[in-house]
Amino acid sequence: MVQAKVWILTKHFEGFPKDSDFELKVEELPEPKHGEVLLEAVFLSVDPYMRPFSRVRMKEGDAMIGTQVAKVIQSNNPAFPVGSHVVGRCGWRTHTVSDGTDLIPIMPEWPQDISLSLALGTVGMPGLTALYGIEEVLGLQKGETLLVNAAAGAVGSVVGQIAKIKGCKVVGSAGTDAKVAYLKELGFDVAFNYKTVGSLEEALKKASPEGYDCFFENVGGYFSTVALPQMKNFGRIAVCGSISVYNDSTPQTGPYPHLTMIFKQLKMEGFMQSRWEHKHPESLKRLMGWLKEGKLKKREHVTKGFENMPAAFMGMLQGDNIGKAIVAV
Repeated sequence: MVQAKVWILTKHFEGFPKDSDFELKVEELPEPKHGEVLLEAVFLSVDPYMRPFSRVRMKEGDAMIGTQVAKVIQSNNPAFPVGSHVVGRCGWRTHTVSDGTDLIPIMPEWPQDISLSLALGTVGMPGLTALYGIEEVLGLQKGETLLVNAAAGAVGSVVGQIAKIKGCKVVGSAGTDAKVAYLKELGFDVAFNYKTVGSLEEALKKASPEGYDCFFENVGGYFSTVALPQMKNFGRIAVCGSISVYNDSTPQTGPYPHLTMIFKQLKMEGFMQSRWEHKHPESLKRLMGWLKEGKLKKREHVTKGFENMPAAFMGMLQGDNIGKAIVAV
């Protein structure tokens, strides 16, 4: 019998998450049956989407949702041999019995010198989100100007780098001077701290006086209100996240963007990377290729210890991380 530690959502979040919203439990797992495998978590992901998705995808008392890189430690399924690694939507658990339907094997050509944690970041869901937002939603073209906010996060940092690979001008905003310095390291043409600029509107105008062809939106709220009038006519906006509103107890209201969108004839589209799941294998190979060539740099914010999952999650929501927030078991 294997014991699994599991973080449970005891109460739906009201405002910003609290320690009391989580409880660590221990479960006895059954032996894997025919076609099943026993997994042991190696790295777990904490991501902004968990905050809004917990409300619509979970009941109180459920294990917290999330993705992990896990090692197969027992197998009755030839597709997943013992010792192999997978990415699975197992939630916040140390051990899981799975029938394999929700598991993705780590690509066989994964280099020995690259941490498997990147399968949760640059060469995983955040990297795919960045790639599809740029290519499928925005259709970003060489020579265009792209604005990305939350630019030092797991998705934003990849967005800016892919845009540079494509020959674009990239403007990024972040919330600390250390993050701004990191964006400059990554090759962003302009990066600024939105918390310390006198005027967000002036900062955006100064960064690109001619306006923006494309906007990769991770923040929503006030930033969006100020950014939309800076778009060029026929500008395109990919709405990936809205982290500025996730923890609000009272919904934010207006101003509303409709007149700006009409006058400038803007196109705004929300998306999730799962829409292009059929492209994932080839897309992950492209991301890995750029990483190996040095065209994609990565940084991770690693928290040690499964017992620190809630703290890592809350820290990520407060912007403590530069790059991808990961928990190493």
